[in-house]
Amino acid sequence: MQNDITRGIFSRTERLLGGEALERMAQRRVIIFGVGGVGSWCAEALVRTGFRRLTIVDSDRVCLTNINRQLMATTATVGEVKVEALRRRLLAINPEAEITALGEVYSAETAGRFHLDEFDYIVDAIDSLHDKALLILHACRTRARFFSSMGAALKLDPTQVRVAEFWKVRGCPLGAALRRRFKKEGVRPARKFQCVYSEELLANRGEVVACDAFGCPCSEGKEEAPEWHARKVHVNGSLVHITAIFGFTLAGLIIKDASQ
Repeated sequence: MQNDITRGIFSRTERLLGGEALERMAQRRVIIFGVGGVGSWCAEALVRTGFRRLTIVDSDRVCLTNINRQLMATTATVGEVKVEALRRRLLAINPEAEITALGEVYSAETAGRFHLDEFDYIVDAIDSLHDKALLILHACRTRARFFSSMGAALKLDPTQVRVAEFWKVRGCPLGAALRRRFKKEGVRPARKFQCVYSEELLANRGEVVACDAFGCPCSEGKEEAPEWHARKVHVNGSLVHITAIFGFTLAGLIIKDASQ
């Protein structure tokens, strides 16, 4: 049952898609793995459109270097658990939404905790190759509709962002690495699934500097950066207009499916 506020929030959604579609979206359960530059914008688009039952999964905290592209990352949220900061943002959009925030990673050790069969949609916005491959294999065995983001770094041209079935993705190093991994291990996803990707691949021009070198507040008063601090093995440049388009495109695929 909608109150006057939520009826007003989603009046434009209902105008375009109809009341039945809006009700379906409100009941569908979505889980998003990884709420960084791609996943955070996907979550925002879903909640603004009328989805109410979201589970967001990410083990990281907001870092100073996240601010250029991640929805909930601001100078005020540095050091906060990402899923908690994002949950506050989503509830500020729709206080009646049911947002479950899990500060975890998806791995062989934790996979059983997520009960993927309970969801209608599964979104993969994970960076780690190993964990991403595992989620793909597990998600494709469920009844849920599954969508995956390929690499969004080293991109500049928004017109090159596109959607294709996983085995037809071309020009994406992450997609190629996943295919090599599956072939090497002699496994394949149990079914086809759509991916958001771009064939554009630029080179990094600037040097890599650790976040704490900038006087990041999350390291203030400490001899070294805390254990949770961002320490990726390889850091590529990325921009908000590309990561957000990836996230919005994932949300668009879900919205289109749920509204039909």
